Amino acid sequence: MLNFEVISMLEKEDKIQGLTREAAKNKLMVDGPNEVAEPEFNFYKEVLKRLWEPSAWILEVALLIEFVLGKYIQAFFVVAMLLFSAFTGAIQSRRANTVLHSLAHKLNPTASVKRSGKWIKVPARELVVGDIISLKQGDIIPADVKILTHPISVNESSISGEAKAVTHSVATAAFSGTEILSGHTLAIVTKTGKNSRSGKTVSLINKSSAPGQLQILLGKVIGYLAILDAILAIILIIVAIIRHENLINMLPFLAMLFIATIPIAMPSSFAVANSVEAKELSKHHILVSDLSGIQEAANLNLLLVDKTGTITANKPEVVRFYNLSHVNTRDAIQYAVSVTDRRNSSVIDLAILKYAKQQGIESLNKTNFQPFNPDIGYSEATINDKTMVKLGSLKRLSNIAHSPIKLPEKIDFSSGRTVAVMVNGKIIGIFILEDQPRPDSAAAIKKIQSRGVKVIMLTGDNQKTAAAVAQEVGLKGKVVSYSDLKNVQIDQLAGISDVIPENKLEMVKLMQKQGYIVGMTGDGVNDAAALKQASVGIAVKDAVDLAKTSAKMILMRDGLMPIIEILDSGHRVYQRMLTWTITKLSRSAELSMLLVFGYIIFHFMPLGLNAMILVAILNDLVTLVLGTDNTVITHKPESWNLFNLSKIAIVLAIGWTAVGFAILYYLNANNFSSGQISSALYCYLIFSAMLTILMTRTKKTFWLGKPSKAVATAIILNCIITITLSLTGWGITSISMKLILTIAFISVLTALILTVIRKI
Repeated sequence: MLNFEVISMLEKEDKIQGLTREAAKNKLMVDGPNEVAEPEFNFYKEVLKRLWEPSAWILEVALLIEFVLGKYIQAFFVVAMLLFSAFTGAIQSRRANTVLHSLAHKLNPTASVKRSGKWIKVPARELVVGDIISLKQGDIIPADVKILTHPISVNESSISGEAKAVTHSVATAAFSGTEILSGHTLAIVTKTGKNSRSGKTVSLINKSSAPGQLQILLGKVIGYLAILDAILAIILIIVAIIRHENLINMLPFLAMLFIATIPIAMPSSFAVANSVEAKELSKHHILVSDLSGIQEAANLNLLLVDKTGTITANKPEVVRFYNLSHVNTRDAIQYAVSVTDRRNSSVIDLAILKYAKQQGIESLNKTNFQPFNPDIGYSEATINDKTMVKLGSLKRLSNIAHSPIKLPEKIDFSSGRTVAVMVNGKIIGIFILEDQPRPDSAAAIKKIQSRGVKVIMLTGDNQKTAAAVAQEVGLKGKVVSYSDLKNVQIDQLAGISDVIPENKLEMVKLMQKQGYIVGMTGDGVNDAAALKQASVGIAVKDAVDLAKTSAKMILMRDGLMPIIEILDSGHRVYQRMLTWTITKLSRSAELSMLLVFGYIIFHFMPLGLNAMILVAILNDLVTLVLGTDNTVITHKPESWNLFNLSKIAIVLAIGWTAVGFAILYYLNANNFSSGQISSALYCYLIFSAMLTILMTRTKKTFWLGKPSKAVATAIILNCIITITLSLTGWGITSISMKLILTIAFISVLTALILTVIRKI
């Protein structure tokens, strides 16, 4: 137990002393870091898990049937399919897990801690028992603590499952991983790491994110394919019954029909594609807390950007103080500096402290200090036990002033943002703080706009200040106050002024309602809801923990330039997944129609079970590496349109299927055996699938778009394996090189014709 006396709220917080740096260092060496070792990824456990799921059950039933029928070679191929699916699924899971694990460690929260009498920021993993930490609204509590000075309201759903706010008063415990909804306090760390109540590492990564637009769209496609397969299966069974054929022999084929045509592996394929880009973004100091945000970035067409800290350097300086009262100017500034936060100083606090220091003005004694609260828009304290002082938003303080304020005409509001100081209900002065735009802001905004993304600046500043900044960074259009927003067309806006944090959620919803795919940058507690609502929520470098957990992207460097990298990643994922989607849809339809109608017309299954399994395995080999494919970045927002995707897939499916039927008809008419027909169709399905990938991965004529080495290698390897097996007769019936080359020529010719048709 810690022998630490809780200090009364009315006593000075300065009396609370933390550990020395040396003592904290020694305890860290003895107790270890404030984290919990996560269980290592167990590859073979993942393999076994994939052998006990619905898709595996279908194959396992088929395997039993083959054994019962004594078809041991076919049974071997079913086993090969089972193991291939399980191992590739485990490989994909490991790749995604590795990226998320590395990102989680990079996104470890920081804590404000008192060491050797000074407040410093340290990574949460370096906290030790006995540390004094400062907690405020928006923080995620980094370890189990005891509250020392003020009550706080906490969301404990991460450990209790209940979303209801819980209030912790002085001397009570609060727990690691919970979010502070309101209030501020000093606290002493009581338990860390695995000894904390939750026994979990505090992470900002969202490992169970909601599916993106593409997953939702393809979820519908999977449903349609399942319905189609069910209908085709019923047709096959009815035909077999009418013809008095053996239904037992047909069951393995029906099982493989479902496995080969329904994209069961779609979620893991998407996770890997997004993980590849998440890893790439981390190299550019952009951390992804929600993988779905990457693919959403491809559709982004409207970006709401905070002025302060994103467009500007977030290093404001006081350029002028206007005294609006009979109070001595020096005394007025002294009141203001006394209400700044010394423990968790904001850039506004630092600017006012610096201004006061330059004039040799010291802080007065204060009690009942409440740091800046974005819900009310100001900080406050009692000075010398009798004078109530508030420091914050001019607009918010004007609303609660005892009498209306008359601002002199000499105040130039266009020169910077305003911060007011109020004493006993009367505004006595206004600071003008100037924050220069970052040198790269204009260029970054121009680049983002060149991608077809509308950029709108958001700021709490007045309209004149906002208009001046918008003009300086090249934002064209109107700058209006938030109160006038509904009277203006969104596409006419350059900026919105007089914005308070709680307005942002309403703005995001309004613009989404008008059909925009909205991205947003933010850093504060009250930005969290809007960041979560936005399709691409982006927390900036110094955002509070709550904003980071709500956002899908977290910038680890200043400015807007990183957003270009996010857009590029989104487009790369879009193009790779577009290739995967169209190829999968067209291949599934082609295979289903050739098998079902081939059986009905020719009275036998035109593709043997072994060949069908080989088609599924070899096609999935390319899927594994498609996330590495070369892409060309387009300079306009993309659109996941089911009609357009289906149209392209249908054109390809009909074209390939028509030619496939022509090949089947020719082979059957010329008395080729069923085994030879199966091998020939197997070659055609592989060649057509590889050409479809080449056709859909680029908008150029397919031979002009260079695939990545991994994709090219997989395609060439598939073709070599196919030709080798067809010539040697390993697992399938052998056919001549002449027939293989003829099918290859027909496939290439068909690809050329379909390429021309697609461009019409």
